[in-house]
Amino acid sequence: MTTEKKTKKSMPATRKKAPSRGGARTGAGRPKGSTTKIKIEDLMASIEVQAGVPYGDLLARNYVEAINRCDWNGVRDYDKAFMNKMIAEKVEVDVSHSEDVVAAKQAAFAQAIAQITGISKEQ
Repeated sequence: MTTEKKTKKSMPATRKKAPSRGGARTGAGRPKGSTTKIKIEDLMASIEVQAGVPYGDLLARNYVEAINRCDWNGVRDYDKAFMNKMIAEKVEVDVSHSEDVVAAKQAAFAQAIAQITGISKEQ
């Protein structure tokens, strides 16, 4: 039994070898100076019009539905998104173990939670 090795001459002439690596292509990519086609404000307004409710209410409803259906991956994703976007201000806290520092940390944490939830001590 003889096996013949295919050589370049025996390959069809119409077949081209595909490039094995990526790289820059002429005219590829976003043109310099182009603007964003979709603005976040326009997108949120469109969602609000289609849904018939404000975007924040829609997010809250979806979050509650994720909790109700025990979609813990979805709940985790909502938690991450909310914490990253809503709590953008970071507070630097000194790490020590005195009672004054612990009380200050508790007060700062309570104030941050009150701001997030809209709940105050007077209510």
